[in-house]
Amino acid sequence: MAITISGSGITSANIADGTIVNADVADLAASKLTGALPAIDGSALTNLPGGGKVLQVVSTTKTTSYSMSSLTWTDVPGLSVSISPAATSSKVLISIHINLCTSTAGYNTLFRILRDTTAIGVATDATSNNATGMHWDGNVGYAMTSSGSSHLDSPSTTASTTYKIQIKGSPNATSYVNTTAEGSASRTASTFTLMEIGA
Repeated sequence: MAITISGSGITSANIADGTIVNADVADLAASKLTGALPAIDGSALTNLPGGGKVLQVVSTTKTTSYSMSSLTWTDVPGLSVSISPAATSSKVLISIHINLCTSTAGYNTLFRILRDTTAIGVATDATSNNATGMHWDGNVGYAMTSSGSSHLDSPSTTASTTYKIQIKGSPNATSYVNTTAEGSASRTASTFTLMEIGA
């Protein structure tokens, strides 16, 4: 279609593809960028320097209480999250905030991270008590503390991967999550978050 030029400029909206080059819009004012922009996702963010892009975030918050009396590692209901990494080179940044209480003074409650069935982010000594962190009730019993931890994992897969929190108690004591041994006296919430970090 022919382009008509009048005293007020170009009146046709039909300009042949390729006739406007980058140099023609090098000084385009930001005020000219109006209207809705097309939706994009993480895959559209190309040519950024280095890695470290957050590709996705999945999280769960446990708002109910839980108690157990066991000397074996036990899953905490509600603190399990699954993620499917976009690439095998991606890292998974794990963030934990868990509230723990032990019923008897002088005893502790351990917690650890599991990737599927593998314990990660734990101590390396060869004991059954290798853990990510712990709550220790030193003198009074019933005391609740907020424990936190972070760990950068390399799952090396794009398959759905499940991360979860387990706890382990002490002899002659009950371990509690999100509450104290006094029951309804105090209630809190715990969170478990995964962030996929692009390579």
